[in-house]
Amino acid sequence: MTKVMTFEALSIETLASRLGGTEAVTARIGTDTGKWKVREVGDGNLNLVFIVEGDKGSVVVKQALPYVRLVGDSWPLPLKRSFFEYHALTRQEARAGKGTVPAIHHFDEVQALIVMEYLSPHIILRRALIEGRTPPKIARDLGLFMARTLFRGSDLHMKARARKEDLALFADNAELCDITENLVFTDPYFEAAMNRHTTPQLDGIVTELRADRDLKVEAQKLKHLFAANAETLLHGDLHSGSIMVTDEDTRIIDPEFAFYGPMAFDVGMLLANFWMAFFSQRGHELGGSREAQRGYLLGVIVETWSVFRTEFAHLWRTERSGMLYAKSLFEDRGDIFGSEQALDHVLHGIWTDMLGFAGVEIHRRILGLAHNADFETIEDEDLRAACETKALKFGRHLVVNRRHIHSLDEINTLAGLIEKEKVA
Repeated sequence: MTKVMTFEALSIETLASRLGGTEAVTARIGTDTGKWKVREVGDGNLNLVFIVEGDKGSVVVKQALPYVRLVGDSWPLPLKRSFFEYHALTRQEARAGKGTVPAIHHFDEVQALIVMEYLSPHIILRRALIEGRTPPKIARDLGLFMARTLFRGSDLHMKARARKEDLALFADNAELCDITENLVFTDPYFEAAMNRHTTPQLDGIVTELRADRDLKVEAQKLKHLFAANAETLLHGDLHSGSIMVTDEDTRIIDPEFAFYGPMAFDVGMLLANFWMAFFSQRGHELGGSREAQRGYLLGVIVETWSVFRTEFAHLWRTERSGMLYAKSLFEDRGDIFGSEQALDHVLHGIWTDMLGFAGVEIHRRILGLAHNADFETIEDEDLRAACETKALKFGRHLVVNRRHIHSLDEINTLAGLIEKEKVA
């Protein structure tokens, strides 16, 4: 095999010859490339993804492309995003534990590719929820993952120099941050060129939201927070399409948007996707009522946040070794109450910001460029628009009123009332 020294996109036809001499690959699937079965399964917005099966086993090969795949080569994007994904996965495994992300077998920076564990019989969580499945462990697993990665990647835990060096490394992921900054916080709220929505059914509410001064100001406050508050290393794109599950196992994938930002961002994006799944259920009821599924989703939201809070508090009390809220000021002086007061302050800030981030995530997934299959797979456009309208109203409430929302029971009760409304 001749090593390719400059970037060249893989294909089903060339993958075996390109990777057949890579020991990290052949050790897991076999050296006889003639027996390799290669299939392209990438259905995301950015990358090529292949499943490669040999006589010894299987791997996944993920390769970045020099453009946004969803749009084409008119929107260039740096290949270095695979570098950030690789480093994010290694840190997430170290902080959250082995078995929370796919195992990495090989990384080629020049070719912008990662060879990783093939997860089977896992399926994408979003697909599972659309099908009406109820994976029993996701709330606990995701709550623990977020608490551990967000706490252990921050100045609450890390030594100051190590965190600043890591912050500098991920600061170069500027282009993907720019995508988030525009597609999440700005584009949905005006007539951006790449926006799309269910039309004409949503035209009225879209006009209303884009004229909503309070909503736009709050969305920009959240953008300011996103851009300026480098608290911790985030996944950066944590949604139900970035999680693979079985009933027994939960894995987080695709952290190429990783960067240092506010802790609440990952939490808000994730819970937003559960709320969107909740509002989409009416469109998936052809096989029968989805009332139990709606109850399951609201329960997952409550449990995820509860597990996150509990684990975050545990880490605060046992692993707070960074420069923030130093134990020398509190516990070492016998001031447990001071430490707990500070913890409550930090968690309350995460809570408030999380609600806002959840709201803008709901809006961008219905009004922006990249939509969710939860709604997109509803073929009846009137029914889809009715589901989307309810979600848009709910998202607006989260963004504008987040400082006055006190509990998930309160907000889930509102979600239930909105879901039962008839949309004209």
